[in-house]
Amino acid sequence: MKNIHLPSLTGVLRCFLGAAALTISLAGCSSRQQPEETAAQQNADGTNPATDAKVPASSALQVVAEFQEPQIVGVAVTPDGRVFGVFPRWDDNPVNPIAEVGPNNSVKPYPNASWCMWNDSVKNEPAKHWICPQAATVDRNGMLWVLDPAAPGLKTVVNGGAKLVKIDPKTDQVVQTIVFDKQAAPERSYLNDVRIDTDNNYAYITESAQGGIVVVDLKTQKARRLLTNHPSVKPEDIRLNVEGNPMIDAQGKPMKIASDGIALSRDNKHLYYQALTGRTLYRIPTAALRNAALSETQLGEQVENLGKTTATDGMEIDQAGNVYLTAFEQNALVRRTPDGKVSEWIKDPRLQWPDTYFLMPDGTMYVTTSAIHKTPTWNKGVSKKDQPYRILKTSLPQ
Repeated sequence: MKNIHLPSLTGVLRCFLGAAALTISLAGCSSRQQPEETAAQQNADGTNPATDAKVPASSALQVVAEFQEPQIVGVAVTPDGRVFGVFPRWDDNPVNPIAEVGPNNSVKPYPNASWCMWNDSVKNEPAKHWICPQAATVDRNGMLWVLDPAAPGLKTVVNGGAKLVKIDPKTDQVVQTIVFDKQAAPERSYLNDVRIDTDNNYAYITESAQGGIVVVDLKTQKARRLLTNHPSVKPEDIRLNVEGNPMIDAQGKPMKIASDGIALSRDNKHLYYQALTGRTLYRIPTAALRNAALSETQLGEQVENLGKTTATDGMEIDQAGNVYLTAFEQNALVRRTPDGKVSEWIKDPRLQWPDTYFLMPDGTMYVTTSAIHKTPTWNKGVSKKDQPYRILKTSLPQ
């Protein structure tokens, strides 16, 4: 498996964009000063004619929120039910890249408007502002963590801006900011998803541009980028197709995205991960990831191939060890049991590129839809978006 070379990075990452243009200047990332913005309105009965006409009457999915713009990718929910959305600065410039989602599709800046601002006036404070946040999660102690790869327009990482931020939802205050150096987050990297290990006080992060796992000691704030040359983090030689649309860019290049989806077992002993352009699930003991004495070869020997699944953008795992994967090629959610059986869990036309999961302790599963396959990058420069972006929720199967 070949590495993703730096000159081709922009083409590799264009899969996430909602338009062909990639360049986003600092001035172009200026946040409009609005305390709250209201997104798309749904029909009076809560449906949308673009996709909902074929929604099964028995569908278990409930709409939490809908947004015409901007594009949402991540969701996290606190134990008391506060919902947070992640709206990265890929092609457009969201006012609130991290937002608390309220009634009637409303969003407000989180933790405040200052953090959501990114323009020339604050360019000397990259660690204190959301530049291009990508993921969020809530740990078992109720703390909200936000991962910011700091690559607006999916181009180069803003120096000093790649970070992992811990926020206490009880006070809405930032309590810890870990800024990544260029070893952990090289200029052409894209940190993608994160899980927090509260037993060992570590964070595990996928890197999807070149491939790798970033392991962060939350006590010392030191980060190590691992498995960068291992085939498990690299794109596979497959061609993705979503709703009859081959994922090929305007230059005729197929989508190639490295390690993306990630899940941490409930006992914190294993980390599961998969390349977005791939249909093979892997896992590795977290103890091995934390062992700095292991060489890359020794660490690679700890990787376990769990066999074929489905192309996925996000994953989660329950107490019984079932792994849930978002199956964007099938407009579906699937489940892999501990014995390796993969089966469809929910199929629904509203699952327009199901992206990221968040699992609550009571078994409520949240999922976002980002409709990446309908963006101009994968449709010869023409947007085919005909539905709102959504946060949906359901309950785990019994």
